[in-house]
Amino acid sequence: MTYPPNSVSFYCNMKIKQAKTKTQGSSGKSKPPAENRIMKGRDIIVRALENAGVEVIFGYPGGTSMEIHQGLTLSKQIRMVLPRHEQGGAFAAGGYARSTGKVGVCMATSGPGAVNLLTGIMDAKMDSIPLVAITGQVPSTVLGSDAFQETDIVGATFPLVKHSYLIQNINEIPRVIQEAFVIASTGRPGPVVIDIPKNIQQQEAIPDFDIKFDCPSYKPNLTPSSMQIKKAMHAIKESKRPLIYAGGGIIVSGASKELRAFVKKTGIPITTTVMGLGAYPSEDPLSLRMLGMHGAVYANIAINHADLVIALGVRFDDRVTGKLAEFCKGAKFIQVDIDPSEINKNRIVDIPIQGDVKRALAKMNELAESKKDIKPWVKQIQGWKKEFPLQYQMHKKDIVPQHVIVELNKLAEKNAIVSVGVGQHQMWAAQFWNFEEPRNWLSSSGLGAMGFGLPAAMGAQVAHPNRQVINIEGDGSFLMNIQELQTLKIEKIPVKNVILNNAHLGMVAQWEDRFYKSLRGHTYLGDAHFAEIAHAFGIKSESINKPEEVVPALKRMLKHKGPYVLDVKYPYNDKSMGHVMPMIPSNHTYLDTFLDAKHTLKQYWEKKGVLPE
Repeated sequence: MTYPPNSVSFYCNMKIKQAKTKTQGSSGKSKPPAENRIMKGRDIIVRALENAGVEVIFGYPGGTSMEIHQGLTLSKQIRMVLPRHEQGGAFAAGGYARSTGKVGVCMATSGPGAVNLLTGIMDAKMDSIPLVAITGQVPSTVLGSDAFQETDIVGATFPLVKHSYLIQNINEIPRVIQEAFVIASTGRPGPVVIDIPKNIQQQEAIPDFDIKFDCPSYKPNLTPSSMQIKKAMHAIKESKRPLIYAGGGIIVSGASKELRAFVKKTGIPITTTVMGLGAYPSEDPLSLRMLGMHGAVYANIAINHADLVIALGVRFDDRVTGKLAEFCKGAKFIQVDIDPSEINKNRIVDIPIQGDVKRALAKMNELAESKKDIKPWVKQIQGWKKEFPLQYQMHKKDIVPQHVIVELNKLAEKNAIVSVGVGQHQMWAAQFWNFEEPRNWLSSSGLGAMGFGLPAAMGAQVAHPNRQVINIEGDGSFLMNIQELQTLKIEKIPVKNVILNNAHLGMVAQWEDRFYKSLRGHTYLGDAHFAEIAHAFGIKSESINKPEEVVPALKRMLKHKGPYVLDVKYPYNDKSMGHVMPMIPSNHTYLDTFLDAKHTLKQYWEKKGVLPE
């Protein structure tokens, strides 16, 4: 049996057929097909994973999962990467999935191993990342007895997953595993948990892998309404100040090509969420880069002056909208989303379009026309871009972290994959890195999980061994999964790590400066020597603290063939130089944007004699 589905309400039936093909054994002689051989549960699991196309698993063994690991040692298809913490494995699987679009797979034992996956599972849920988490479980004969390392991981993950299973019959294994991968990767992607008791792994049976996915009540609607598309295009034709607001749904659906074609056809300016970075080239004249709390001032001004907002694959997150009741008050909204629960959830929209955003944009492109009547609007936006550029001030003696990112962007390969932790460094990277293509940006955006950067980069590098993968971290975030440096070393994973080290939990300290009179509530971390720590793991490293050292050190790091840690030390200060600017305080409007340490956008306009609208 399986536990009832969680957020996906359906019951799936699998049509099972007998296989007629034969396989070749190691001796080259014909032998009975696997379906007619007695196999251990652990080996059925491995074969089912191979059939699902799995190439990499990030897994940490333990008492209730070691049977599966024994089976995996015999697989010629699946590479096992041993993280040094289960959370690192979950984030690595997420990084693999984000950079490829494939399902990421992580595995852990029961009890503490399983619950250590929770943060990575929830990260995948928040950002719509396809993930399958396999957990070992105590024998089904002792379930519910508080056996050693027993945890109800199905119950614990109930609100965190798209679906979950507890396998209690060995014959269910092929069906459940195939089903899990389909569910994780279709519709709105998300995480699926498969919990497998140890005795099921040890039992023997004659498996049948010739199965067909048959889920009558699981039919995500991918096709948008043609009538709604026509309504949307009419609204676009009538608008004078339209703006595209694109998010992670563009990346997930693979709709970047269609989005670029739509912008080119219509000439409508575009801004993206932090999840949408790379969906559209950052430096294109019609790009307004990122909007929201730490987004470009001109992007936030533009969307709040638009008469039509075309929301594509976004969820109207509070970090974008600020005070929701005041967000784009004078605009009409078109919303395209594959998840019907997202439509009208946070913001009532005028034209809802439920379906795959890639298909929606393809239909919209068929009807799209050049919007020559919006030239005054585009010109006004260009004026805001010149008036409120993203910028920073250099310092004679100290390294400026934004400058490190800008110089690294210049030196890195054009298609480099950039992973980040969570904090000030994350926002600076989002602001100052020029993204050209999708899936080159790995960020824990919805959950905002510190410790994400290093293992996510690790997962992406495993998926793309010949690509340049760079992890930009803060010292606080890096410390949370620093043990994965050993994984980089032993597995020969050449991730380049740049640690922006100011000895503080920088973003929390920034909020203390802004809203708590700089009273430090345990945000000082101390001076960590990451180059020495990396050296102890056997990884090439160095530490710098002078502005003139930045470019030479970055060049040495990028030239090195293996993993690298560059510890960039700079002082934290409570001036605007040490803060991520611009900044819209939580639950405020774009008019309350801090342009620097003291002045808001509203004050700036009032001083100029411009009355804010």
